[in-house]
Amino acid sequence: MITKTEWKWTREPKEYSISEDRIEIITNPYTDLWQRTYYHFRNDNAPLLQMKTTEKFFSFVVKTKFESKMRFDQCGIVMYLDSENWLKGSIEYENEEFQHLGSVVTNNGYSDWATTEIDARIKSMWYRFSRREDDYCIECSEDGKKFKQMRVCHIYKATGEIQFGIYACSPEASSFKATFTNMEVTECKWLAHDGQAPDEA
Repeated sequence: MITKTEWKWTREPKEYSISEDRIEIITNPYTDLWQRTYYHFRNDNAPLLQMKTTEKFFSFVVKTKFESKMRFDQCGIVMYLDSENWLKGSIEYENEEFQHLGSVVTNNGYSDWATTEIDARIKSMWYRFSRREDDYCIECSEDGKKFKQMRVCHIYKATGEIQFGIYACSPEASSFKATFTNMEVTECKWLAHDGQAPDEA
């Protein structure tokens, strides 16, 4: 169980509500997280609600529901250290036919975006964010039971205390309600690698 007092805002939205088991965020227009790569612009004004930890092995699970309706509307999980070092996992609305389920990893001021197209009628998704020492995993699930890997990554500056949690934003002239429930921090569900032996020194 995550208590309300554990959450801290980085950029507070104009409209939201927080209880012990439910968080709602109404997005502000023209809010986003992105750094440099490909598009060349830099956006760093999305509201983030996070908690801090020094724990090296854990998983954070959350269910999202969203009423997104305009291109790039998004909500999901985030680990934000500073403007140039962070990751996020979310669904970004594209049009009435499809949307992008994906993740962005930003190291030293450069973002990448890994995505797959999913049906635009999907309006709910679970995410699981896991830490194993200084490496990270993002997974997703449609039912909260069977999780599928989206991304394994390394954040160079995420070696000690980190901040992680949820976010919602609307990069264009839009505003929508994002709802977060079923939030919990557990032992690490991302198991140690079992396969190829490590390279010899």
